Amino acid sequence: MKKICYRPVYNRKNQLNEQGTALLQVEAYLGRRKIYFSSRIYLRPDQWDNRRKLIVRHPNAESLNYMLCEFIISLEKKEIELWRNNYEVTLERLKEEMNPQSSISFQRFIYDTILSSPSKDSTRKNKMSTLSLLSQFRPGLSFKGITPTLIHYFENFLYEKGHKVNTVAKHMKHLKSFVNSAIDQGHIRIQDYPFQRYKAKRAKGKSTHLLPEEIQKLEKLVLSGRAQSLTHTLEAFLFCCYTGLRYSDFTNLSEKNIIITQKKPWIILNTVKTGTEVKLPLSLLFEGKAWNLLQKHKGQWNEFFNLKTNSTVNKELIRIASLAGIEKHFSFHSARHTCATLLIYNGANITTVQKLLGHRNVATTQIYSNIMESTVVKDLKKCAKEKR
Repeated sequence: MKKICYRPVYNRKNQLNEQGTALLQVEAYLGRRKIYFSSRIYLRPDQWDNRRKLIVRHPNAESLNYMLCEFIISLEKKEIELWRNNYEVTLERLKEEMNPQSSISFQRFIYDTILSSPSKDSTRKNKMSTLSLLSQFRPGLSFKGITPTLIHYFENFLYEKGHKVNTVAKHMKHLKSFVNSAIDQGHIRIQDYPFQRYKAKRAKGKSTHLLPEEIQKLEKLVLSGRAQSLTHTLEAFLFCCYTGLRYSDFTNLSEKNIIITQKKPWIILNTVKTGTEVKLPLSLLFEGKAWNLLQKHKGQWNEFFNLKTNSTVNKELIRIASLAGIEKHFSFHSARHTCATLLIYNGANITTVQKLLGHRNVATTQIYSNIMESTVVKDLKKCAKEKR
């Protein structure tokens, strides 16, 4: 019996599409004849290592390589199945047997679901990380294999990998959404729903914020030499400390969002996360410090809002904290927490802070009213003065 040989082939037609990518296929070779199976994976030329037959320099390279391997294994399994059932194995018969419904794995289904969803790139990347972990845990997983026991074992696998409680909860939430999609499309029966008795564990998160004296250290920090390249990140971080904007909202700003009304500057935007309209009076927030930063970059506002990736910025903030003598670890999102905390500390009404941050529910804003102990001390001193 002659064995079919399989190998991945990239850009067989030597032609890129409009996106600058080409299809990765699997070649099946038997008796001097070849046929090709689509992996449905499209790559740029620099993302394929032809010598090692691996996907490289792709943000989801690990999970895609797992899926490519799974696909080739599914072809080999189908070939063996044909031999065992005493069928003559031909390339044509193999192609007939390998219809999408019979060959698709749960991981393949997840990948297609992520790609076809209208989600933001950051959300897709997050879900791809869940797919990568699931492929490591159980490659080539079938829909029938999605059981309550597997859910339990996958959760334990994530803890063994060293992930924290809330990170595990995030990945389990993604997996649950994939299972729900599979049920909607008829791949899993509703009566076999594996999450029926599952409840994710969550730890109450702490919001990191900077104290007024730490903000002052950043404001006074002078960056020179090699550290001068950190200036953009530092100023963008301070700007968001003064305005409460998220990273996504800051990088989505343009000159069109800056409005002058009655000679007063405002930022008006719809937030990326919730679509809520937010209006920020720049001259009234923190003595107009945000507006002063914009004045410094007048004529180059779009460049100022064009920040590096969130992960790169967070790494730069670690260096900035060290240079400023701040031992606390904080991220770019800490600027939003800092803004809310300082507004409440300075006496702003909780509903005003809710409006400025674009929170739909005041309960979300109330977490900041309990953050800073000095807020309590300040309020008590204020009460004592009023009684005198």
